[in-house]
Amino acid sequence: MVPRALKLGCETIQFFSRNPRAWRDSIIQQDEIQKFKKALAQTDIFPVFLHTPYLLNLASQDHDLYTRSISYLADELEQAAKIGASFVIVHGGNKVGSEENEALQRVAQAINSALAKTNNAVQLLLENTAGQGTEIGYKISHFQEIIARVEDQGRIGICLDTAHAFTAGYDLATAQGLNHIIEEFDALVGLLKLKVLHLNDSKAPFGSKKDRHWHIGKGEIGCSGFARIINHPQLAHLPGIMETPRKNDADDRRNIKVMRGLKN
Repeated sequence: MVPRALKLGCETIQFFSRNPRAWRDSIIQQDEIQKFKKALAQTDIFPVFLHTPYLLNLASQDHDLYTRSISYLADELEQAAKIGASFVIVHGGNKVGSEENEALQRVAQAINSALAKTNNAVQLLLENTAGQGTEIGYKISHFQEIIARVEDQGRIGICLDTAHAFTAGYDLATAQGLNHIIEEFDALVGLLKLKVLHLNDSKAPFGSKKDRHWHIGKGEIGCSGFARIINHPQLAHLPGIMETPRKNDADDRRNIKVMRGLKN
């Protein structure tokens, strides 16, 4: 992973420690971890992010799925500490038939349980969603309610995905819309809780609540929108991860080149 990141010119990396679409235990061996940490130590790549599998649902009413999700989340927090990752990113989940407030309470309870099981300094970052179907976490106010119930405030933060925010109703394609979400975030959560940006353009239109990542500058947010985002004085210091579509490394290089070309 590290040589590939260097080849692409990455300054930070995000990855899965296991299959993101299957319930499988992590199988990273100790020798692999040591090789990774040794290779990473010889670079300036920082910070490192782990992303949890997509199957986790911290808002679920189903007891088995809920407890399994907490167990996997705790395991990811432990795995992150072992490999030297500073953050674990997770989606809140789906309310599936329950009231929104009840779902938000379950997420907070799940977070408290997972953090209590892991005695380390790894921070857990909640990622905003597009609001598809029964997803929660598409409003900044959702994070306000969850974080207020988290006991270990030093280990909880937010990952803001631009494509998700845009289709959830935050118009990041305009200067006014960008300023609005920053002001709302600071008022409800506090900008100090924002730790990373997922920089993805959107193939889906504004407010559509559809999750369709697209190439930087080719989607609805556009180059002008991203130029404002990455150069905004309250966001410019944050690490950025792109989850744009890829067929090969050339796609990644192209998106990185476009993004860096927008940086002042």
